[in-house]
Amino acid sequence: MPDIEIKPLIPSPEIRASLTEMLIEAVAHGGSVSFMHPLSPEIADAFWEKSLAAAARGERIILGAFDGDQLVGTVTLVLDLALNQPHRAEIIKMMTRVSHRGRAVAKALLHAAERVAIEHGRWLLVLDTASDEGASGLYERVGFTLSGIIPDYAYKPHGGMTGTMFYWKRLQQPVPA
Repeated sequence: MPDIEIKPLIPSPEIRASLTEMLIEAVAHGGSVSFMHPLSPEIADAFWEKSLAAAARGERIILGAFDGDQLVGTVTLVLDLALNQPHRAEIIKMMTRVSHRGRAVAKALLHAAERVAIEHGRWLLVLDTASDEGASGLYERVGFTLSGIIPDYAYKPHGGMTGTMFYWKRLQQPVPA
């Protein structure tokens, strides 16, 4: 694996442009990350503008994986959940550049997200992935447990439907409220 540095992303035009490019690439290559192909730069940019603003408000943390100066992966940890779920966070928008897939970038991002979750008092993580061509193998290798699959949950980026697999992981024992 190349020397990858993982750090929280701070809103800037350069970061937003890199995230936009990565999202478009992921969707073009079949990534089931809530968007359809072809994904316009305007829609991708608007998504990241909104997400980075939520991060600036402390509602989520967007982590970036850097190979030198190049942003090669990202994952988002959503903290802004219902009041009865202060112990929980959701992992969304896990993406790795095609050029860096198979190099453990996603695994490093997940481990970093777990550390950040603990730092923010979140000890239960949840996520979902497409049952067709999703990242279920990765999530299971790093200790996530499959809760179930809902068939025909979403459309695939290039058309057709896919089920969605829901996972959870307890990072530490529950802390009494």
